[in-house]
Amino acid sequence: MAKWVRPTLNTKYHIDFDWWAEQGLNFRSYLSSQLCDECKPKYADARAAELVDWVDPVTAEVKRVDALWQALKSCCSTRADYIAETTPLTTAIFRMFLANDNTPLSPAELAENLAKRGSRRYSAEDILRTLSRGPIYRGIKPVPTE
Repeated sequence: MAKWVRPTLNTKYHIDFDWWAEQGLNFRSYLSSQLCDECKPKYADARAAELVDWVDPVTAEVKRVDALWQALKSCCSTRADYIAETTPLTTAIFRMFLANDNTPLSPAELAENLAKRGSRRYSAEDILRTLSRGPIYRGIKPVPTE
């Protein structure tokens, strides 16, 4: 059973997809709202763009992946304005997880990665406060520890 502890600067967070289902929210619909202006017309109907073939550049293995997620990773997240100085912190954090394939990151790692991407410089403490106070934002939760 997972154990929950008070989050610290080194606590890893991720997007918990189960949270979306538990809240009765449509993750794919929100995902489509994060697309860049170039990709939005291509994926105007989020339901129609479900799975595409993707070739792993390291192993050459072909995998079926979510088309919206792949568009975000391969196009949108590479644009300079995807995470910009004016991007709100909560949106920037969410987009960072999308760009990193939802790899768990700590507030310290988020602060470092956001600064590299052109976001306003936030301290790890500010990010921790944002993630650990109030309601859960877009399913971003600590990764449960065993």
